[in-house]
Amino acid sequence: MQSRNPVFSRQRANQGAWNAPPPSPDQLQHMYSAPSYAPPAVRPMTIDDVVVRGFITLGTLVVSAAAAWALDFPIAFALVGVIAGLVLALIISFRQSTNPALILGYSVAYGVAVGIISHVYNEVYNGIVFQAVVGTALAFGAMLAVHSLRIIRVTPRFTRFLVGAVIALMGLMIVNWLASFFIQDGIGIRSGGALSIVFSVVAILVGCFFLLLDFHDIEQGVRAGVPERYSWLMAFGLTVTLVWIYLEILRFISYFTSSD
Repeated sequence: MQSRNPVFSRQRANQGAWNAPPPSPDQLQHMYSAPSYAPPAVRPMTIDDVVVRGFITLGTLVVSAAAAWALDFPIAFALVGVIAGLVLALIISFRQSTNPALILGYSVAYGVAVGIISHVYNEVYNGIVFQAVVGTALAFGAMLAVHSLRIIRVTPRFTRFLVGAVIALMGLMIVNWLASFFIQDGIGIRSGGALSIVFSVVAILVGCFFLLLDFHDIEQGVRAGVPERYSWLMAFGLTVTLVWIYLEILRFISYFTSSD
């Protein structure tokens, strides 16, 4: 009769193991090559990760802009930078890529464009770039406070509204550009008149609301424990939004500043 004592059962198992035939050379080689450790677990993303990547991404853009300004690149380089940055931004957005090379490539390309554009504006309106940088920083701080205090909550309806607003703004800018080939100042949203002021205010507000969406995505990502590499994607989103706000503030201030 077979005993149910675990000690005896373990002993019989050991005897069976000792009586088993010795392993073959191939089996020994497989046992020797097999890893003796488990692969490390993927570290989840933290707020600090996003802050560090954000400084790297935005810092790369600022350095590129400063270099383009100091070297006085021709205005044609700005167009090249915008096109290259737009292509990289579309690749990153649609593929949800976390590749640092693509994201930093966007920062360099758009940094060159931002530096050239800022230089041109500052030559016409002395000191306007500093005012736009301060305005962008204030917008960022205000939206961070709004998000922290939960004054405006990001909901699916709010997100759909923002996406629709961006599509509408981009559509108006394309129509204005096409119309400018046939009508002076196009449809008037960039001519400096009352319609231009309204358009810029709306564009700045949409950019600020997109900061709320960026903060929400970062918060949700940390709560969900997404991998650390996604901090690059979050930093990219913040950088794109800040560039949008800066350029719109720059243009908005120019409407009220006299040229030298």
